[in-house]
Amino acid sequence: MNLLFLIGAPLLTALAVLLARSKQQVRWISLAGPTVQLAMAFALFYFFRREKAAGNTSQVLFEQNHKLFEALNINFHFGVDGIAVAMILLTSFVLIAGVLVSWNVEKMTKEFYFLLILLALGAYGFFISLDLFIMFFFLEISVIPKYLLIGIWGSGKKEYAANKLALMLMGGSALILVGILGLYFLGGNSFDMLKLAKTNIPENLQQILFPLLFVGFGVFTALFPLHTWVPDGHSSAPTAGSMFLAGISMKLGGYGALRVATYLLPEGAKQYADIIIILSAIAILYGAFATMMQKDLKYINAYSSVSHVGFSLLGIGMLTQTAFTGALMQMVSHGVMTALFFAVIGMIYDRTHTRMVAEMGGLMKVMPFITTVFFIVGLCSLGLPGLSGFVAEMTVFVGSWENADAFHRIATIAAAMSIVVTAVYILRAIGRTAMGPITNESHLQLGDARWNEKLAAIILVAGILAIGIAPGWLNDLLQPAAAEIMNRIAGK
Repeated sequence: MNLLFLIGAPLLTALAVLLARSKQQVRWISLAGPTVQLAMAFALFYFFRREKAAGNTSQVLFEQNHKLFEALNINFHFGVDGIAVAMILLTSFVLIAGVLVSWNVEKMTKEFYFLLILLALGAYGFFISLDLFIMFFFLEISVIPKYLLIGIWGSGKKEYAANKLALMLMGGSALILVGILGLYFLGGNSFDMLKLAKTNIPENLQQILFPLLFVGFGVFTALFPLHTWVPDGHSSAPTAGSMFLAGISMKLGGYGALRVATYLLPEGAKQYADIIIILSAIAILYGAFATMMQKDLKYINAYSSVSHVGFSLLGIGMLTQTAFTGALMQMVSHGVMTALFFAVIGMIYDRTHTRMVAEMGGLMKVMPFITTVFFIVGLCSLGLPGLSGFVAEMTVFVGSWENADAFHRIATIAAAMSIVVTAVYILRAIGRTAMGPITNESHLQLGDARWNEKLAAIILVAGILAIGIAPGWLNDLLQPAAAEIMNRIAGK
């Protein structure tokens, strides 16, 4: 399969949106493009599995290498492993759901959809890139659209939130760039990840480069204590912006932390693993307890995201193959789950014009579909068996417990304790919002989900159930790539 199609499809869609003459044309073009991209993601998944079933043991498949700037050895080098395929599937799911949820956006409709599709372009390019410079280029493509989406279409302190997000992510990008340049010069003037993986970088230099890359990518994935942009950014972003920000953009950081920092600098990863575990455990517990104090639904989901992405970083820090697989499963699970959570919150806000839990009640009576989805995503968040959250978190716990020493097991137990706290704030929020009598008489006139909102929710719920009920396909997709990273850690 030609991976250039994954970049060409959103690029052509974005250009078509700009050329559209009416808002209705903009909407249907914006839906048609992501639909094609979703079909392409499934095709990639099918062909990838077929190649593996046929006995292809290559580390990456569908590899392409086109020279871009020969003097600096920069190439359009693309290829995918199981991790990249999973992330591309996640991106396509969240994008089409985000377009559907935003169907009734009236303010600067063309520009809104253009920026949303541009975010997807950056994500697809990032996940398929095997050249670090090109990967960094696509990472940066996603920063400016986020800034504009929040600053123009956001709510609340949107200017402050947009500036904070942009500045912190650009700070993380600066660390990543320094780390990438360090790898370039130490790796014989090459940005090629496959070549760099075969380069013997001295351990003392790995100890310098690893924190630069891991912390840089960690800013994108809410590494404690550099997570403070997350609550403000999520709370002020428009619904689709929040969905993409939490569902995809935070996964760019997790993917980079594992695929670039940990894979290319294994000795550095071993040196800083304990620090990563401590910071991750703090993020998990801090995020959970901070969520209990929130009264705004968006802030509840934002702080909850800090806690949940902490499981991904915890899995990376544990340095076992099962923990790596669990970390990746958590990235995919959280991406689908939190996108659906923000979508439901947006649906509720559009009707009630409030996100404050205390101002709602009895919404099940007037919004049965929306509140049912709210229940499903809430139960997924607290790790109910049969849903994706349970599978991902349990895999992280099992992988973490494989380390037999007291430090690793205490950290595992501390992280597991957050599930109880999560259950408290999730059940309380859902109960006060959906159950009981209707506290505001004006809510009696509210309507349930429209066709586009139902379709968006069904797509994301399908993703949650596909992972929760039959996780084998995702495990089979991720495990070989996790084993490759583990072999690097073990020096094989």
